[in-house]
Amino acid sequence: MIRVFLSHEPEALKNFYGERAIKELKKFAEVRINDSKRVLTTDMLVDGAKGCDAVVLDRNTPADEAFFASCPGVVSVHRCAVDIRTVDVDAASRAGVLVTNASPGFVDAVVDLSLGLMIDLARSVSSYVSDYHRDAPPAARMGRQLSGSTIGIIGHGSIGARLAEVAHALGMTVLVHDPYKTIDDRHIRQTSMAELLGESDFVHCLATATPETENLMDEKAFAAMKESAYFINVSRGNLVDEAALERALTNGRIAGAAMDVGRAADQKPSPRLARLPNVIATPHIGGQTPAAIESQALETVEQVRAVSEGVLPHNPINPDRAFRFAEFIQLRSEGAGS
Repeated sequence: MIRVFLSHEPEALKNFYGERAIKELKKFAEVRINDSKRVLTTDMLVDGAKGCDAVVLDRNTPADEAFFASCPGVVSVHRCAVDIRTVDVDAASRAGVLVTNASPGFVDAVVDLSLGLMIDLARSVSSYVSDYHRDAPPAARMGRQLSGSTIGIIGHGSIGARLAEVAHALGMTVLVHDPYKTIDDRHIRQTSMAELLGESDFVHCLATATPETENLMDEKAFAAMKESAYFINVSRGNLVDEAALERALTNGRIAGAAMDVGRAADQKPSPRLARLPNVIATPHIGGQTPAAIESQALETVEQVRAVSEGVLPHNPINPDRAFRFAEFIQLRSEGAGS
């Protein structure tokens, strides 16, 4: 029976993995769980993974070179997320360890939140609620409806494409900027970054976080937006120059912002920005619905199952360099044939 270590601390295990996935793992694997009640350091991860063949990583626990060098028995690491920046893939490859990631099973959940944030910004929902909670009934203010407004989507990946579909269905004009794709959809106008920023009422930054897109939304970008426009970020905090965003918000350069991510711990919004009066912030919960979480958790279960059965799992990141994994598979194959 294959041995697997789950790095999720108890709260993360409950909210980002779930009992069903654990139950499925236990059908074919000996499962060891992180019971430390904290995010693991490298030394703690090494200790937890001792004697295990596979490790399922939560989104906060890093797997660095020291980990891979210290765990000669680990043959595969399965990141329960799409983003694998916390995994040193080169170090894993040097050690011969296979790395996999999860598919974006959270697309609809994140799009739901994106729409909610847009409506909140446009109709001052959070502001009204706050006033009523303070027993200070607010005066009604003129809002903005989504139908007839223009949405600008930076990045036409899984979330961007789905958001474009839904926005069109709501009667919005849809602009998309993505220099890496040619979009063949009569309901979408593919534009330059400058045109998108200058024409959109709602700007959604959904680009992939890479060194190239670091601080993509900077002083120049916010200056190009309409003063009446709103900025929404449910992707990654790395995409935004937060000092520039703060100036744009405090100087009235843009009308407001909504964010589910930022540069605080666990990729949450930075408190300094979140407390501004024209900002709506949520604590990185875009993909935190049962359907979304279970989708990725069960995907890692199937990846570990594949390893246990001696086959290459789907979504492999470095299959050509995972020699330790290949040796493990060979031994499983020889054992099955004897």
